[in-house]
Amino acid sequence: MRMVRFIREGGKAMYLPDFNYYCPHSVQEACAILADLGAGAKVLAGGTDLLIKMKHELVVPKALVSLKNIRSLADIGYVEGKGLILGARCTHNDLVNSTLLHQRYLSVAEAAHQMANNQIRNIGTVGGNLVNAVPSADLPPILIALGAQVTLVGPGGERTLPLEQFFTGPGQTVIAHDEILTEVVIPDQSTTGSTYIKFGLRRSGALAVVGVAAAVTVVERVIREARIVLGAVAPTPIRAREAEERLVGNAVSTELLEEAGIRAATACKPISDIRASAEYRRDLVRVLTKRSLRRAIEQGHV
Repeated sequence: MRMVRFIREGGKAMYLPDFNYYCPHSVQEACAILADLGAGAKVLAGGTDLLIKMKHELVVPKALVSLKNIRSLADIGYVEGKGLILGARCTHNDLVNSTLLHQRYLSVAEAAHQMANNQIRNIGTVGGNLVNAVPSADLPPILIALGAQVTLVGPGGERTLPLEQFFTGPGQTVIAHDEILTEVVIPDQSTTGSTYIKFGLRRSGALAVVGVAAAVTVVERVIREARIVLGAVAPTPIRAREAEERLVGNAVSTELLEEAGIRAATACKPISDIRASAEYRRDLVRVLTKRSLRRAIEQGHV
């Protein structure tokens, strides 16, 4: 189907370039269409980023392959032995309002609630947020901290990999042009607490200047496992591994958390831009790492 659409911006009609539109009813059909069309086709889920890029001619695809009719991609569920499954078409507000997430991983619902505004959260999807690979995105840090995996499906079959390995640079991932990200799986784990804290330039809807996620397993006030993931301070979300290693096997203390924050600040690679200097971001990492760890540890009632 040939389509022309427009978006209004400031009362002015902003026209999108012409494109062919496909609306398959299965993942396999969608992958086949993508394979046939080649790199000129793009997957359309929520479209909150893609359509804006098209409007400004930053991306000019020959075709859009919509996932709206593949209803299974919008499910949130739990499978024994596998974990909690987030369909790629789940909106951010689906995460915010999910009873399963509130019971098992409230930190993911809270991270989703910090994204953009309510209108965008009603449309934007989990899969789109990950595939767009924006360094300041809010979902990747907390999902990586929880050891999440992603499932990619293409004409040649299915593959699963850790979300940590999915991103290769700003706007870049390992996904092939004929593959679709179908689900995110948070595996069962012993984590006693997790959290995501971000700093933005306004209270609502702001991009993260810095985001820090932490997930810990604490037994009798000793940290047995720890993951710290930093967002908006490197080309991709990064683990603060030296900080994690310093925590594991040690009893919780203010001094320990302070040292972890210092090590995390050393690990990051921030840039200076209109929102913050590199030095400011690095100090925010130190502060937010300590805060996120404390909050995650407190969830375990230690």
